[in-house]
Amino acid sequence: MKPITFAEAIEAALAHAMAADKRIIILGEDVQMIRVNLFARFGKERVLATPISEGAFLGAAVTAAMAGLRPVAEIMLVDFIGVAMDALLNHAAKVDAFSGGKWQVPLVVRAACGGGYGDGGQHEQSLWGWLAHIPGLSVVVPSTPADAAGLMLAAIDYPGPVIFLEHKLLADYWLDYLGAGGRKTVTYDVPEQGAAGLVADPPEPVPIGKASVRRQGNDITMAGVGVSVHRALEAAEMLDQQGFSSEVIDLRTVAPLDDDTLRASVSKTGRLLAIDEDYRDFGLSGELAARVLESGITAKYDRVCTEQTIPYRRELENQILPNTDRIVKAALRLLH
Repeated sequence: MKPITFAEAIEAALAHAMAADKRIIILGEDVQMIRVNLFARFGKERVLATPISEGAFLGAAVTAAMAGLRPVAEIMLVDFIGVAMDALLNHAAKVDAFSGGKWQVPLVVRAACGGGYGDGGQHEQSLWGWLAHIPGLSVVVPSTPADAAGLMLAAIDYPGPVIFLEHKLLADYWLDYLGAGGRKTVTYDVPEQGAAGLVADPPEPVPIGKASVRRQGNDITMAGVGVSVHRALEAAEMLDQQGFSSEVIDLRTVAPLDDDTLRASVSKTGRLLAIDEDYRDFGLSGELAARVLESGITAKYDRVCTEQTIPYRRELENQILPNTDRIVKAALRLLH
């Protein structure tokens, strides 16, 4: 085990996998500069820079996967995935079902997500609920360096398409970029835990579809992914000072969802607070409630989500995103 950053953990996983399997390639805009260490090690035939056309290179990645390669396609921001949705929605996600399992698309789509630094609603979305809504797509959102490395290894080895989302407030190279140039005056809240941590050397895979209980508790269950997990842990410490015991579940995977861990926790606490940086309506937060109710569990429920289009102004943005203050207030409503 060694301490490394969130971004370093993902790169370590990619390097380990690429050294072991020559079928793995990386493609995307500026990847030869962004992944310079991998480019220097594996060369231009396996780290391929593409034109600024997400629809084109994601379509190429789908066919490359069908032909026997294992591509990792990098879309700089998940917000830009909209211009490439045909490749995901109508091709990658459906090939297995349409071919009766004869064809598969072992593809990883890596993208940055999340807000909290003042960049507006077309650069700070999460969108994991939208993507997880599509049958045939798996969606993972790590919150720690160990999970970032482990889920990347699992995603590369997965037989179908996996969307791998990394929150920008956890990735140090994103923070360096966001704080550069004209952003010198911008401040953002970075979790004390999550941006760096211990990772096995070599990294160990983390199973897709298995949640992690980050904190044991008896009075309320708080569930989320990415930065929201750290917000929940901060909130749990504050609630503990008021005499309330909080259980925090890191879902890690939005699709497939770990129903068993969620249901076991809520059946114990009797309260569920869904924390979701994605949009509230028709998303992950409502799905969590549905899964609990469908299993016959009776529980009190509330959610803290992104309520509307994310505003550009930082002060307004902070009111929209699920920050620690909003989480504590919602938890107290359930507890009282």
